[in-house]
Amino acid sequence: MPYIFLHGLGQDLLCWNDVLKFLKISEIENMHCPSLCSFLKKDADYESLYSAFVSYCEQFQEPLHLCGLSLGGILALHYATANPDKVASLVLIGTQYKMPKKLLKVQNTVFHILPNSLFQKQGISKQDMISLTKSMMDLDFTTCLKKIVCPTLVVCGEKDKANRNASIQLKTLLLNANLVFIKHAGHEVNIDAPEALATVLSSFYDEKDIKYR
Repeated sequence: MPYIFLHGLGQDLLCWNDVLKFLKISEIENMHCPSLCSFLKKDADYESLYSAFVSYCEQFQEPLHLCGLSLGGILALHYATANPDKVASLVLIGTQYKMPKKLLKVQNTVFHILPNSLFQKQGISKQDMISLTKSMMDLDFTTCLKKIVCPTLVVCGEKDKANRNASIQLKTLLLNANLVFIKHAGHEVNIDAPEALATVLSSFYDEKDIKYR
């Protein structure tokens, strides 16, 4: 089955390299790390991003193992609620299921101050980044979480205070979920603690743990 790793906002697909290097699963050749910026071809809004992600997933015939961090986690969560029969397992890292509007507004304020060159390195313009985050303000998957029945792993960095409560709540609200905190890691767990994250993922992806594999 395909394993799809989705990076966070402000990251790129290379942010998974160190994690994949330590990851111990048999289907190493079936791992995919798409660039989320490549999905934003015309409109820089969440609806367009999600639509492009759905189209990307259509190329795979088998159920998917989805693993996403932050924005990537939101896309994975959204897809799993809409297509529960197409998701074999779900990993949500530093993921919100109901967008914290105050936090997004603060984030956008910071984006306005940062230089354009910083965003260009990530393959997206400053204005598109701001437009994308604005379009996510009203996202709320609370009532849809019960649709997710696949094995789910909720991961949060020990130092990621902004997403700690949401992670704990996801563990409670999802039917088949476990929660793991990664020591010494902040929000970007795939960068802060790649080996520790890979160890947790390797255990989760073991055949005895994934019932629908």
